[in-house]
Amino acid sequence: MQAVSDYRQSLQFKNLNAEKQNIQLEVTRGGRTIKLSIFDIVVGDVVPLKIGDQVPADGVLITGHSLAIDESSMTGESKIVQKDHKAPFLMSGCKVADGVGTMLVTGVGINTEWGLLMASISEDNGEETPLQVRLNGVATFVGIVGLTVAVSVLAVLLGRYFSGNTKDVDGQVQFVAGKTSISDAVDGVIKLFTIAVTIVVVAVPEGLPLAVTLTLAFSMRKMMADKALVRRLSACETMGSATTICSDKTGTLTLNQMTVVEAYAGRKKQDPPDDSSKLHPEVLSLINEGIAQNTTGNVFVPKDGGEAEISGSPTEKAILSWAVKLGMNFDLTRSNSTVLHVFPFNSEKKRGGVALKMGVSGVHIHWKGAAEIVLGACTQYLDSNGQLQSIEKDKVFFTEAIEDMAVQSLRCVAIAYRPYELDKVPSKQEDLDKWSLPEQELILLAIVGIKDPCRPGVKEAVRLCSQAGVKVRMVTGDNLNTAKAIALECGILSSKEEAVEPNIIEGKTFRELSEIEREQVAKKITVMGRSSPNDKLLLVQALRKLGEVVAVTGDGTNDAPALHEADIGLSMGIQGTEVAKESSDIIILDDNFASVVKVVRWGRSVYANIQKFIQFQLTVNVAALVINVVAAVSAGEVPLNAVQLLWVNLIMDTLGALALATEPPTDSLMRRSPVGRRFVLLHLDLISAFYHVSRLNFTPCALPRFFRESLITNVMWRNLVIQAVYQVTILLILNFGWQSINLGDDQDSKSHSLQVKNTLIFNTFVLCQIFNEFNARKIDQMNVFKGVTKNRLFMGIVGMTFVLQILIIEFLGKFTSTVRLDWKLWLFSLGIGIISWKTNSSSENTMVTDLKEAYQTTQEVSYYCCCATTIDTRENWLVIGGGKKKSKIYI
Repeated sequence: MQAVSDYRQSLQFKNLNAEKQNIQLEVTRGGRTIKLSIFDIVVGDVVPLKIGDQVPADGVLITGHSLAIDESSMTGESKIVQKDHKAPFLMSGCKVADGVGTMLVTGVGINTEWGLLMASISEDNGEETPLQVRLNGVATFVGIVGLTVAVSVLAVLLGRYFSGNTKDVDGQVQFVAGKTSISDAVDGVIKLFTIAVTIVVVAVPEGLPLAVTLTLAFSMRKMMADKALVRRLSACETMGSATTICSDKTGTLTLNQMTVVEAYAGRKKQDPPDDSSKLHPEVLSLINEGIAQNTTGNVFVPKDGGEAEISGSPTEKAILSWAVKLGMNFDLTRSNSTVLHVFPFNSEKKRGGVALKMGVSGVHIHWKGAAEIVLGACTQYLDSNGQLQSIEKDKVFFTEAIEDMAVQSLRCVAIAYRPYELDKVPSKQEDLDKWSLPEQELILLAIVGIKDPCRPGVKEAVRLCSQAGVKVRMVTGDNLNTAKAIALECGILSSKEEAVEPNIIEGKTFRELSEIEREQVAKKITVMGRSSPNDKLLLVQALRKLGEVVAVTGDGTNDAPALHEADIGLSMGIQGTEVAKESSDIIILDDNFASVVKVVRWGRSVYANIQKFIQFQLTVNVAALVINVVAAVSAGEVPLNAVQLLWVNLIMDTLGALALATEPPTDSLMRRSPVGRRFVLLHLDLISAFYHVSRLNFTPCALPRFFRESLITNVMWRNLVIQAVYQVTILLILNFGWQSINLGDDQDSKSHSLQVKNTLIFNTFVLCQIFNEFNARKIDQMNVFKGVTKNRLFMGIVGMTFVLQILIIEFLGKFTSTVRLDWKLWLFSLGIGIISWKTNSSSENTMVTDLKEAYQTTQEVSYYCCCATTIDTRENWLVIGGGKKKSKIYI
């Protein structure tokens, strides 16, 4: 079974890796821009390149502007290489670090340098998750305990045997010094050694690592159906511990389907925005020129006169669509000027520019970017008559226009230009590549408002996160007013009263704070607008220092540091660059925030399923170990032999793991607090802490060093102890009180009666485990059958186990040393198993789930020799300490 499981897991990883490498990209083929898989690229395709892209094949550069390639994956050197007509060769697998360009594909697949390298490398997927490592430690500890018990029992049994205290079924002493032959003595010792080995087999919980592997593999496969591709195994379990999610706005919380719905040009609002008749011809010409040349998108007009096909980023597509509606001829406009230099859109500066040579001596420099930033660089604007006007007296008008659009959750983009002298432009290519485009004294042409509606279901997803104790924070490069409007629409901000600093903050303001101030503010931040990737990184670092388990979404190359720094990095499968995807743990294939919430559900399910299996397995371990040890020491015989215990081992290790590890997530998981970096070793009512600290200042980031979340909760201990005591009591009564119970046939021989007794103990024990599997499904609920029919695998495994048990008892007696049982004994076994159904209450123990919240009220905890911890639930006070000094923390 384990071999089959390992093989299936290897196939699962193979499929996941194939999906991970299946990059979708745009290429130009036959003059038309099409989107296809990286595996479908052929020699002769023209591929556009921009920041963050992975070079999909070997090729040569056709055109490029400030194109810089990171070739470290091929050369091992971290130096960024500039590409131009002197160094035009591009290698597959390298990353675009800066600039834009287009390349002609000259080699694909195994015929590339990257292909030859990767053909000799196989990806290692044998990583162990933190939970696996932790469970391996538990398994090792329990195994050592079991081995110690087995050795002790073997010593006792050998002492009994050689001292003449061991008797056979007929009451005859098995070993008599000087009379028993050597072969008989060796047989007796081997029998006793078999008993010890049996105890070790029962005690060692080798199914724990298997359970983790199964539940992670199962979760990864199911998460694929929920549009999440897991790149690292540990991310599955870590996501269930997330306490906060820092999410992008565009494409994650919104649909990323942008359209221009408002436009201002010549100090007038254009209504409708695509009515070109209201624009002066010179203004319209400059707008078309700036949009056509200052873009990474493309417009393809079919020869049959069909609708224009527009490609590019969502923002580029929206602006290009607007320009096409204004009457722009994309190809003609681009042919009227020559590109001298390009400054690609930069997430730090929030704008991009291009220098164009117009005729013999004229140069136009066009800029496009965040409205308030571009507006701040403008000194003039063109009015409705095409005349230049000073912008100073009308700046308030344009600022209010931007704010009005931002309040409507519109993304505001400004388009501006300035004329420039050709003789000031560097003539040498080397100097031109280093030239910085003039970005001041610009002339404003237009401001457009782009609508990107919220995704359906996002508000409900945010509500679920809030209910689950996971705080959603929006980190966006958009205007703060736009971010606030979207946050209110999505439910991230519940009311306008919350939309005050520091709940909403600009990235620049946060960036300028000191490290200590950032930590104090970070906890309160809900929306961060006009943020750069570095601001996102600083926020993640501050939150992690506060003890938060942080999940971060990102799609850009510059998001890579934040994705790497976060506990869980979530990249976007559609808009995400390859650099972002390589830095992330999970790829959200549909770029939808609702899929992020589903990942949280599955992450919590992993942790919950492991807890279910631990409770189930430890109950079986304790019961089987106690009954065999007590029987072996007291009578020199064990009621459960090696073959029977191997069957029990198969039930609780492989079949039990398969049944419980594949439980799907339930809605109740999203009503619990996150596991997080909990600050408790066990639940606080079980702690007996012994610290001698004269005076200790507690901060949230320091607390995890002292406290850690328990894998086995109080409720699990309660269930485990009740079940183990019940099963051990029943089995010991059957083992030692068989004659008084007298369920067998009075005419049976003593030997046959003993076989019936051992078979009944074995049958009862197995049926108890079958019902215990149902108990383990719902650790803290009374109704353990709720939703059981939805898990067909669980029902199939339980049904198969029961059928196999019948076959073992009725037809495989020789192999398992059992005899057939009559219907009365079957009913008796079944009744004992049914009674083992839940007897404990469904209420959960009172516990402190978030000690870090106490830090907000009490920043210093001082205590001496803490030997008890109590909770006063009436007054909500946590009392730490005993003796002369106690500390109280309000919870």
